[in-house]
Amino acid sequence: MIVVTGGAGFIGCQLVAGLNKLGREDILVVDDLSDGKKFENLVINNIADYMDKTDFRRLIEKRDPLCDEFEFVFHQGACSTTTEWDGQYMMDNNYSYSKELLHFCLERSIPFVYASSAAVYGVNTKFTEEPDNEFPVNVYGYSKLLFDNYVRRMRADIKSQVVGLRYFNVYGAGEAHKKGMASVVFHFNNQIKETGELKLFEGSHGYADGEQLRDFISVDDIVNVNLWMMDNPKATGVFNVGTGMANSFNDIAKLVVEWHGKGNIKYIPFPDALKGSYQSFTEASLTNLRAIDCKYEFTSLKEGVNSYLDDLNSVKPLT
Repeated sequence: MIVVTGGAGFIGCQLVAGLNKLGREDILVVDDLSDGKKFENLVINNIADYMDKTDFRRLIEKRDPLCDEFEFVFHQGACSTTTEWDGQYMMDNNYSYSKELLHFCLERSIPFVYASSAAVYGVNTKFTEEPDNEFPVNVYGYSKLLFDNYVRRMRADIKSQVVGLRYFNVYGAGEAHKKGMASVVFHFNNQIKETGELKLFEGSHGYADGEQLRDFISVDDIVNVNLWMMDNPKATGVFNVGTGMANSFNDIAKLVVEWHGKGNIKYIPFPDALKGSYQSFTEASLTNLRAIDCKYEFTSLKEGVNSYLDDLNSVKPLT
């Protein structure tokens, strides 16, 4: 059985869909459905069972006999809200939970692939997986970096596959429940339909209006790199997962306007609350990912955004 924590979330549900395409339905999804709307990400996939995160933590703590069925763990479950400042909650949910699951997997030599984040780099211009480049500016990024470093310290004692994947700016189907944390593609699409106007930040951090740069990556690419890791058990370590090419928010906005054939761009003042803690530039270094022979070719921005807009604006059949 394959375990996917966060399997009702954005990336987790798409990973389950990817496993389904490979013919795998023996999947245990672990999540927290306090937000019941996330069920929509469950119903579209085929799984063997669902378990609440709290019950799952108890299960692995007790080493319940059900655990004997686990053969692979994709740990996608986390609070990914960069504006969440409840440090106690964040550290328990993102750090302590991850440690518990890591030790369980190491004890049983179960391959363990987990989600890290480009948030570990903070306000930076260098994005190689090295401690000198890692300065998170929010507690979310810190929780991810702390676990990456925990894995690094244990490296000499790790005998089974353990992989951390640092996701850059992910967009794609299944993210609607993320609300304010959903991608700019999602928000721009809604804005153009509701008001005909896209809102971008004015210039900041030395960048002109809307010219702040991010490494935007399709969720399909994220899924495929996760599945590549499952097929390559000798791969281990912490790796960036981005396209390796930064694009501006203006680039995204123009693609959305072009797809809809209408729309205006409006620049709004940069929020005071984000000053000093905003990543105005990210661009993944793929050197280490390529060094393990992962030659996967990432989707271009235009192809990925257009495909997502097709999905967002398609007429869904009644079921």
